[in-house]
Amino acid sequence: MASALNKAAAMVSVMMLLLSITCQAQLSSTFYANTCPNALSTIRTSIRSAVAAERRMAASLIRLHFHDCFVQGCDASILLDDAASITSEKTALQNDKSARGYEVIDKTKAEVEKVCPGVVSCADILAVAARDASEYVGGPTWAVKLGRRDSTTASKSLAESNLPRFTDDLPRLISLFGNKGLSARDMVALSGSHTIGQAQCATFRGRIYNNASDIDAGFASTRRRNCPANNDQGNTNLAPLDLVTPNSFDNNYFKNLLQKKGLLQSDQVLFSGGSTDSLVSEYSKNPSTFKSDFAAAMIKMGDIDPLTGSNGIIRKVCSAIA
Repeated sequence: MASALNKAAAMVSVMMLLLSITCQAQLSSTFYANTCPNALSTIRTSIRSAVAAERRMAASLIRLHFHDCFVQGCDASILLDDAASITSEKTALQNDKSARGYEVIDKTKAEVEKVCPGVVSCADILAVAARDASEYVGGPTWAVKLGRRDSTTASKSLAESNLPRFTDDLPRLISLFGNKGLSARDMVALSGSHTIGQAQCATFRGRIYNNASDIDAGFASTRRRNCPANNDQGNTNLAPLDLVTPNSFDNNYFKNLLQKKGLLQSDQVLFSGGSTDSLVSEYSKNPSTFKSDFAAAMIKMGDIDPLTGSNGIIRKVCSAIA
């Protein structure tokens, strides 16, 4: 009897493993080769147009994909609006009034629907958009694995517990990324996306006024010019995450950290006497290593818990279940 039970348990384990492998195998860079051969070129044209119109949008689209994958996996749950059975992730603390680019994804989806109705998921569009945005501003490119499907649910509570905050310390960041199967090296490389984009005064006010030893005094003084100490003023005033080359994807972000010029507290903790100091130093000296590691980490992130096969749906409109 015991032997039969052990065999049954072993069979179940093997079946679960095969199922997991099958789900991952269903993601392929050629997934739409037959069903929508013009999908990638259509997405690319739309994303390039959006970033050409507003350079900052590149950072926003990369962040949107990241904030999607860390909540329920890469399933486009971040794009869903509030509905009778849905509490949108858009109003989670880490997304509210800061996550952006939704309208770019909506427009891109509409363009894709014109050429291939009901075929390409919003989750895949997010993944491809992040790659195309990176490439357009001088960042790395990579082969995006495709075949994700869209969720029918969202989770504001998971967004608030799973996404990093600008006040997080290094152990917390390592833990959050580790929970998603990403290493400390992946985390530092992905943080390098802060080489582009901007942050709101409310997210860095505490850092530039605390006179701590981990911030360059001249840098703090410069940032104070457009970020008043009063919590009731200038909260949405913007500052570049990379003061040197804010519109180009390069390794200056890491050079800034060496000089104690990280804008966010969660940036500077990567180089503050902790376990990731050596990675920051490495990337500051080797831009090619940073870019290749960033691309590899983006591919890894895109593999987080995708819905494949008959799971999930293909939304017609990314913001609603339709």
